[in-house]
Amino acid sequence: MKLITRNTDYAVRALCFLAKQDGRIVPVSGLVKELRAPRPFLRKILQILNRKGLLKSCKGQGGGFRLALAPDKIFLGDLIKILQGPIQFNDCFFKKMFCADLRICLLRKKINEIEKYVISQLESISIASLG
Repeated sequence: MKLITRNTDYAVRALCFLAKQDGRIVPVSGLVKELRAPRPFLRKILQILNRKGLLKSCKGQGGGFRLALAPDKIFLGDLIKILQGPIQFNDCFFKKMFCADLRICLLRKKINEIEKYVISQLESISIASLG
């Protein structure tokens, strides 16, 4: 299980870089150079973040991307949900080999507690705190 995928990693790095630009528009080529990321791959991520309202795209000459929200309003937990889907650890590890009833499974209860803690931590990490 991978908690943070390559997509989310590049998104965090791009957002942290943009946060340091004080609202200036950064062309995709500048982000590609700074992050050393493949252009089509990074462009796809930036477009997703633009559609979700985290970035603002500016088209034409001098175009690029800038943050649409303040860095302290963008959280790692939200990025993971946007790019990876729901954060979930609570699938049964044993595929019902040991548990007759998942509702009373003690391991599942412990995993749910860990999941809630991890999610709360991820949701408290802002781009501002990473920059």
